[in-house]
Amino acid sequence: MKKLLVILLIITVFISCKNEVKEVKEETENLVEEKFIEIKRDNYELHQPTKNIKASLVLFGGFPETAKDVKREFKILENAKNNDVAVLYMNYNRKLWLGKSELEELTKELQFIFNEHKLPEDNIFIGGFSSGGNMALLISDYMTNGNSNLVPEGVFIVDSPIDLVALYKTSEKNIKRNLSNSTMEESTWILQTLRKEFGNPHKNISNYEAFAVFTSETNNFDNIENLKNTRIRLYTEPDTLWWKERTMAKYDEMNAYYIKSLSESLKDFGFKDVQYIATENKGYRSNGERHPHSWSIVDKDNLINWS
Repeated sequence: MKKLLVILLIITVFISCKNEVKEVKEETENLVEEKFIEIKRDNYELHQPTKNIKASLVLFGGFPETAKDVKREFKILENAKNNDVAVLYMNYNRKLWLGKSELEELTKELQFIFNEHKLPEDNIFIGGFSSGGNMALLISDYMTNGNSNLVPEGVFIVDSPIDLVALYKTSEKNIKRNLSNSTMEESTWILQTLRKEFGNPHKNISNYEAFAVFTSETNNFDNIENLKNTRIRLYTEPDTLWWKERTMAKYDEMNAYYIKSLSESLKDFGFKDVQYIATENKGYRSNGERHPHSWSIVDKDNLINWS
């Protein structure tokens, strides 16, 4: 009987301690939530500290990622909260380049968001995945060139198709190879879109130079020349074997090849702070699928420390 009472006493104490731990955990989580507010609009989603914002991180998804998609694939929010960094997810996608009117409108939109939510206009970092990286570089260049009070401290891209001429030519090769339906559909769409907007680069490359982040064939990066004193990070995962097995792509047909070429050109031209970051076996989608073209190649802790 005494043994039974002792056992019951131990169980009671254990349950009581467990409940206390649970209550402390819930209180801690509530405290964290109170320090951060979440704001959702049609064109963006913002998570910001209620005070003492140390930096603002603006993120553009790839084609056609929404804020919800970016949050799922790039789980940086917890890192940001722990370091008092505001995160602005933009529902702005389906763009490989930005025209003048688009640059103007997007700049006004970002300025409005920062003003409305009283985000500090210093220590701003802008980044994007895939086509979103193109937008990050182009809008950062535009705002840095005296077109906004928002001047980014740093900008980063994640495996972005920065060279539109190279993208056109690779799409041509993919169609000739007659690969998977998804690759064929994407390549067909790319060719049709680029031809409609800029014509055939084999005949006239200048239209592409006017809008692309980088045209390696002519070593043209005029559209980001205002970022000479901006901190730049260029992330990519050049898994040549993975791409060869799935798309028969050679190294000079991969985003990684042109990203590395851009980094070398910018350094040669005297850009202040350019980091080419090539990763290995870090590319995985949120569903566990291995894919080097993924947000996951970015080291989240390191990125937050960079900002």
